[in-house]
Amino acid sequence: MSRHVAIVTDSTAYLPARTVERHGITTVPLTVVLGDRALEEGTEISTRSLAQALQKRRPVTTSRPSPELFAETYRKVAASGADGIVSLHLSAELSGTHDAAVAAARQSPVPVRVVDTGMVAMALGFCALAAAQAAEAGATADEAVTVAEKRAAGTSAYFYVDTLDYLRRGGRIGAAQALLGSALAVKPLLRLGEGRIEPLEKVRTASRAIARLEEIVADRAGAAPVDIAVHHLAAPDRASALADRLRARVPGLADLHVSEVGAVIGAHTGPGLLGVVVSHR
Repeated sequence: MSRHVAIVTDSTAYLPARTVERHGITTVPLTVVLGDRALEEGTEISTRSLAQALQKRRPVTTSRPSPELFAETYRKVAASGADGIVSLHLSAELSGTHDAAVAAARQSPVPVRVVDTGMVAMALGFCALAAAQAAEAGATADEAVTVAEKRAAGTSAYFYVDTLDYLRRGGRIGAAQALLGSALAVKPLLRLGEGRIEPLEKVRTASRAIARLEEIVADRAGAAPVDIAVHHLAAPDRASALADRLRARVPGLADLHVSEVGAVIGAHTGPGLLGVVVSHR
């Protein structure tokens, strides 16, 4: 049995399944509570079901993985041959997932480095992928953490939502609370800053907001090698069109991913979400 550093992340990384499999990344699911049913993200609830529930204004909440689930995951990963684990998770400002992982790490049969990336969605996914590639090349756990943290420092996330109502309901609105008073008159652009959701700009129409999102991303990307992910919820045509325009505008584009967010992030943003992650290599 070969010894190696294993990479663990959570289901909000939204890495493509083929990427997770190819690089041996282990994913711990968060939970979506739909009415009185607790469903694991990625396996037990589809984004279509979530979008329908939100549109019908059914109660939807989310929950972190339990420390017990993390502890079980770490035991399985150790049993598969890992002599160290790097566990990379969404911002601790947005979820208790990081704290649950820290609690479980104390019980792990092998050392675990738990990292609050301050990120979410493919902003987290790019960090996990970079750490996995480093581990495959023989990096120690500390070296893999350094690689992930460097990737996080070069990663930005911006997004447009049709309404702030879902963020308000979920208590994740943070500094963007200031936009609520004029929410009916504007289409907000938001960003992830220091692990929190922050207001970026207020734009009058959806079309102008999306055009401005494109400009911001192109400016942030520059000419250096960069990976981009375009996320959406129930807005595939918008996402595809934006991705096509970014392919034409970003000279240093390496990889571009287009995907629908999972149920956990979707529950807090609502249908119509359009997000873009810019990650410098």
